Amino acid sequence: MVSTLDTATLPATILAVKAARTGGPEVLTPVHVPTPAPGPGEVLVWHHAVGVNFIDTYHRSGLYPVALPVTLGQEASGVVKSVGAGVAGVRVGDRVAYAGQMGAYAQASLLPEARVVNLPDQISFEVAAAALLKGMTAEFLVRRCHPVKPGEFILVHAGAGGVGAILVQWARSLGATVIATVGSARKAAMVRALGCDHVILYRQEDVAARVKDITGGAGVSAAYDGVGKDTFEGTLASLGRRGTFVSFGNASGPAPAIEPLRLSRAGSLFFTRPTLFDYIATPQELHESAAGLFTEIAAGRIRVEIGQRFPLAQARNAHEALESRATSGATLLIP
Repeated sequence: MVSTLDTATLPATILAVKAARTGGPEVLTPVHVPTPAPGPGEVLVWHHAVGVNFIDTYHRSGLYPVALPVTLGQEASGVVKSVGAGVAGVRVGDRVAYAGQMGAYAQASLLPEARVVNLPDQISFEVAAAALLKGMTAEFLVRRCHPVKPGEFILVHAGAGGVGAILVQWARSLGATVIATVGSARKAAMVRALGCDHVILYRQEDVAARVKDITGGAGVSAAYDGVGKDTFEGTLASLGRRGTFVSFGNASGPAPAIEPLRLSRAGSLFFTRPTLFDYIATPQELHESAAGLFTEIAAGRIRVEIGQRFPLAQARNAHEALESRATSGATLLIP
């Protein structure tokens, strides 16, 4: 038996943005699809805000293969409108958010109950959609992948981006000295306002040389690189002895292959290519990661910057802006 919030008030169809083939932003097409109904263990979430992330462009381009046609997007927030049989952890009317489940570029989405998290009253829908996937990424990077320690030097590439801005703030709150790279003077001012200790304009400066200068030649303990191909060599050269290279994204294209012997010769380095979904694989991991993020936001230690908003139907424009590096902070689609 399905418990519902008067499904007669729901429209017969919803707007969704689908890709029938892989390619550039032009493959994103707004269409109307039937409003889904939850089955056992599922909830229907009516979206208030949808997050746009670089992983969405990887799915669209085919870098990360997905079954086609597909409704893109992996992050949104909203209200539970209907629940299926056996759902006990959330109720109709609850404010919730989710990340890591395909299908967010739509007015509503069906989700397993186990993959949604309740949204604290002090966290707005827009902040949740802007921060959950990126913030849980930052959480596992600084707390579990390479646990940041007080006094460490940390390098964060694309410090004005969605993940980068949260990484800068979280690493600072843990006592690290943070060095961030950015592409413009405007973005440099943004990351300084977030508390970043040192900012490198990567288009004008040699990143590794500046890092070595800042650290007195020692290099950084960890480098968080979500850019990929364009920053790979500079990241490698910025690490100190036994430093950790965390390659977590491909904004400029996939990072090249690396021979293990290079890690040895560069100072017995560690290299990892993690993905968020291996760190929130269980409901407990998901809820603990989200709770850690919401605590930091509520305490004011992390400020979520929403740089741009697009109507849902303009997802193509959002992708074009994201891939041209014309964005700062988080990007949202508003249904």
